[in-house]
Amino acid sequence: MNPELETYLDQLLSITQDVPGLIGKLSHEQFNWRPAPERWSIAECFDHLNASARGFVPAMDAAIADARARRLESQGPFTYPLIERVFVRVNEPPPKLTFRAPRALKPSPGKEVDLVLGEFMNWQTALGERIRRADGIDLRRARHKSPVGPLKWSLGTMFAVVLAHERRHTWQARQVRREIGFPV
Repeated sequence: MNPELETYLDQLLSITQDVPGLIGKLSHEQFNWRPAPERWSIAECFDHLNASARGFVPAMDAAIADARARRLESQGPFTYPLIERVFVRVNEPPPKLTFRAPRALKPSPGKEVDLVLGEFMNWQTALGERIRRADGIDLRRARHKSPVGPLKWSLGTMFAVVLAHERRHTWQARQVRREIGFPV
């Protein structure tokens, strides 16, 4: 397997192993507690990640299908455009810049831990499947429109952004647990 994809699978495994321990035993009150009215709860962090996956996984499918149809094949290494590298970097935790979530990716309050965690883990499985299916594809030239903006992103950048975004909101959820006033 392409070394870049192996790195993405390692990152995915780390997140997949970390999240159940972070949120799996929280009460409904803890899961939905907000440190301040304008800040997200742990539930909202993960509901947002689930909404993001609902957009990105189909975009990855389309990029993979198009690349296979056009025979865009390579084992890399790949170098991505500056704007894509910057977009990945600004999604890494801890956040140096904050953004408002697009309307389609805004989380809903009052979610149940088991439902959100189950959906998140299903998306992790789906993401792993896409990473494995991308082996042999030119990750730089395989492109598709981003579900969060007008630009086309390379498939490699989509993988990197989704994983950085997951780390960012997992970090954010961990900060909520550390807040003074977090329900015991």
